[in-house]
Amino acid sequence: MVATTDKFSFKALLTILPRGEPLDTAFLKEKGLSPSHAAHLAKAGWLTHLGRGVYMLPGDTLSRDGCLAFLMRRNEGLHVGARTALAWRGIKHNIAFREVISLWGPRALRLPAWLISRYECTHQTTRLFDTGLEQNFGLQPLPGGHPDVLVSVPERALLELLSDVGKTESLQEARSLVESTRSLRAGTLETLLMHTARIKVVRLARVLSEELDLPWAPLARQISQDKGGGTRWVAVSKDGERLDLKP
Repeated sequence: MVATTDKFSFKALLTILPRGEPLDTAFLKEKGLSPSHAAHLAKAGWLTHLGRGVYMLPGDTLSRDGCLAFLMRRNEGLHVGARTALAWRGIKHNIAFREVISLWGPRALRLPAWLISRYECTHQTTRLFDTGLEQNFGLQPLPGGHPDVLVSVPERALLELLSDVGKTESLQEARSLVESTRSLRAGTLETLLMHTARIKVVRLARVLSEELDLPWAPLARQISQDKGGGTRWVAVSKDGERLDLKP
C-alpha cells in the first residue's frame, strides 16, 4: 500500500476532484491519497463515507449521470436500456411519476445502496444477443451527455423492451412505444435482429411492425422467416389481449 506523502495537500486535491460523482479508494490513490488517509479524512468530516471504499465530498450532490458513470467505468457492458433508453432518446408514451432507470449488463450486479437511495433503478442480465455481436454494439452516450454513460440506441432499446413483454412490460405499452419507432436505421436494426438470440423478440418485432405498418416491417419479417423454428409463444396483456406468436 502506498502511503500518502508528507507533501500531500488535501485542500489542493479538492480543486481537481470531480463534483457530482462518488470517489473510490482506487481513484483517490491515483491522486496521492492512501486508503487509510481517506478513512481518516472521512472520520474528520472532510469526506462522506458512502460504502465500502466509496466516498463523496461533503455537501456535494450526486448526480444521476455521475453515479451511472461511476458504475459503468467499473462494470464493462453495463448500460441504460429498454424503456429508459427509449425515453432518454425521445421515444416515450406515458410519463412515469418517478423515473425508474432500467440498467442492463452481462453480469450480475448488486446495485449499491447509495445509488438506489437517490435514483430508483433496476438491473437485469438477460442474454438477448448471441456471442457474435460485439458487446457494446448499439451503446452510445447521449448527444451532449456524459461520455461515460452508455445508453442503448433506439434499435437496441426497442429489442430490449420487447424482451421484457410478458415480464415487466405490458403488450399495450410496448405497442404504443413501438408505434413511435418509424425512423429506425435499417442497417443497425438488421445487425441486431440477426444476432438476437431470443426468437420471441424477433417474432414480436415482426408482428407489431406489420400490425402498425412500420417502414422496417419487411426487414423484421424477413429475419423472422430466416430464423424460423422455435416454439409457439403467447402473450396476454393485463386487459386480456392475447398475442399468439407462431413459428
